[in-house]
Amino acid sequence: MKQKYLPLYAFFLWTISIGTSNAQPLSAFTNFQNHFMVWDNGMIRKIESLPPLKVVVGRNAIPYIDNSRNFKIYANGGSHKINDGFTSSFEASDDLVAFLNAKSLNVWDHGKITNLSRYCEQYLLGDSLIIYFEGVQKEYRAYYNGHIYPIEGFLAASNPQAIFDTDNAGARISSDMQIASLQLPSLKVSDNIAAYVNYSNQFHIFYHGYIINQEDYLIENFDVGRNTVAYVDANQQFKVFHEGKTRTVEDFAPINYAAGDDLVAYISNDNSFKIYYNDSVYNMGYLEPDYLVRDNIVAFENGSGKFTVFYRGKLYEIDNYYPGNNHIKAGYNSLAYRDRSNELRLFTAGKTYGVTNANLSDWRLDYDVLQFQFGSNMYKIFYKGKTY
Repeated sequence: MKQKYLPLYAFFLWTISIGTSNAQPLSAFTNFQNHFMVWDNGMIRKIESLPPLKVVVGRNAIPYIDNSRNFKIYANGGSHKINDGFTSSFEASDDLVAFLNAKSLNVWDHGKITNLSRYCEQYLLGDSLIIYFEGVQKEYRAYYNGHIYPIEGFLAASNPQAIFDTDNAGARISSDMQIASLQLPSLKVSDNIAAYVNYSNQFHIFYHGYIINQEDYLIENFDVGRNTVAYVDANQQFKVFHEGKTRTVEDFAPINYAAGDDLVAYISNDNSFKIYYNDSVYNMGYLEPDYLVRDNIVAFENGSGKFTVFYRGKLYEIDNYYPGNNHIKAGYNSLAYRDRSNELRLFTAGKTYGVTNANLSDWRLDYDVLQFQFGSNMYKIFYKGKTY
């Protein structure tokens, strides 16, 4: 059942051109010879002769600390040294690598390195966005599209540590979780968007370089995804901001909800499981499943007990049983799991594959790239129906 809602136009209008990503699928592993290897869109390259101390796989780049504690980034077919042992921590997303040299926050953006703050203890990283507390000027700032934007001098918490609390990151938001009771952080960042409650309890959204004054009164709770902010307002109405427009999708607060890329999954007040996507609400029926939302993927057990995936407006029944959220790895356009016969299976971009029945030591999903391990140091890669 598909329920159409008439769009409510926002009080502003702008045109913006969004470039498409040229990211290549990446994965990384250390082989049986202890060489550090990178799989790059079908090509396997030896990057280091010794295993690195720490590795993070992004969609455009793979940052790592090598065996001599040098910080390096693999991108565009080669590895580049960033510094000699200064980097203390780092993260990677679709487009960015954020790294701290002691307390100095820096960002790598498609090969260009920018210092964001000489003193920073807390930040949140999205695919193309970083929100951070600039400790020298005592100001919250955003880095987006190569520019730094001032956000606020104060947000709704007593200190930056409380504001940047990520204990609930990725979790469903339930109706009893409130910002006012400090059960939720007052700032959240997703791929290309941030939402926050300022010191005056106003709800603002940072989107494509604009600060949008979304609500003047303290909202109940909220969640963020690509181009999307879902929230319960002061009147208990459930609203979705998506690509510059705000819609009231339910007159009453849902039981719980979670935002993904251009979508929001939720269990409504009348116990219906629904998915908001592309200006429409899809009603899955009267059920309260233990659903999972990751990027473009919503996974759940349907009313017939089948493992179902909602992907870009379509439903796919991929198995006769639901393995449970703790046994599923999902992200971007893909979802991987073990079925009842212990076969490793992959749903990716609308297609489902039986990958292997072998006894595996481990397996993981790097965006849409499935990596699986035999024994201690034997690896294979599965991508777009092909095993490497």
